[in-house]
Amino acid sequence: MQNEGVDRTLSAPGKLFLSGEYSVLWGGVARVLAVGPRVRAYVRKRADRRIDVLLAEGRLSGDTTPLGARWESTPPPSFHFVARTIDLALRAVAQDSSGFSIAFEPSPTSNGKKLGFGSSARACVLAAEACRTAMGASFDALKLALVAHASAQNGKGSGADVAACFAGDVVRYRRADVSALIEAGNKGGFGGALVNFPPVDVWRVSPPRLPMLYVFSGESASTPVLISEVERGLDAKGREKFVLQSDLLGAQLEEALARGDFAGTKAAASELQALLFSLGPSKTESLERVMALAFSTGCVAKQSGAGGGDGALVFAPDVATRDAAKGVFEARGMLAVPVSAEPGVRGEVQPVPELVGWVNATN
Repeated sequence: MQNEGVDRTLSAPGKLFLSGEYSVLWGGVARVLAVGPRVRAYVRKRADRRIDVLLAEGRLSGDTTPLGARWESTPPPSFHFVARTIDLALRAVAQDSSGFSIAFEPSPTSNGKKLGFGSSARACVLAAEACRTAMGASFDALKLALVAHASAQNGKGSGADVAACFAGDVVRYRRADVSALIEAGNKGGFGGALVNFPPVDVWRVSPPRLPMLYVFSGESASTPVLISEVERGLDAKGREKFVLQSDLLGAQLEEALARGDFAGTKAAASELQALLFSLGPSKTESLERVMALAFSTGCVAKQSGAGGGDGALVFAPDVATRDAAKGVFEARGMLAVPVSAEPGVRGEVQPVPELVGWVNATN
């Protein structure tokens, strides 16, 4: 089927938490860094109502309806977040809509394991923006991605990773309660509810002025499992105390990084890490090893995310020290990648031939 002249290549960054892990779930502030490598998507509007979602794992097909997507089969796990985003985008528009094809690059992995860069959040952001483009819609793609990501996790998660992938650079974010939007998405009136939903509490702040590495611990972690374990062991009073400490130290870290103050960064990051390890489940031998190696090279490391695996951000006083630390980690078989602040979701001039080929094969 010939396209309608609307095709676009998009890209979005991944994310790494600077601070606010767990506390953002309990009313605190998260500070999140958008990082590369970027992942790209290609969307093309169709002249019929067919939807094709294309991943390296295969294809998911269906049709557009004013009530959402009518999939030909139940979306498998690898399509779960994208399928939910597309379904909600159609419900937001709530009228007959032309179809579209969307192809997504795979997210980066290490030995087949996710790196903790927020692949599901990035998928929701790319899908929301692709749908908005293909349908010529005016909905707020950030709000849509936030509710789709939460809905796909049965209301769990803070949305901080979604906000960072969308806005880019470094964001300061407070959790948006999208429970009412999830309900509207399930029962009706979603488009109006989305329009009337308050602005998302997200602000870009100054990017870090220190060299950084992301070091993967070699273990992928299940964030929902860790959150459940932590929340079982911490009552309301304990959570309130944790949030106050996390917000204070997070502000200190943000300010030190913006100044390029390594001593201040080292102090704040170390205290944040001690606070996170005090929760118990986030602490692993692999993360402790990353912390020790960073210290031995003249750097400081802090877990990024829920812990229990995934990885850590390593802050260095200068590029030479960062590069030397990178060699130390790599000599021990660890993935160590220099990172810096990346822009948020954006259109790209150059298409990805492989993604265009996948879409061409569906017409």
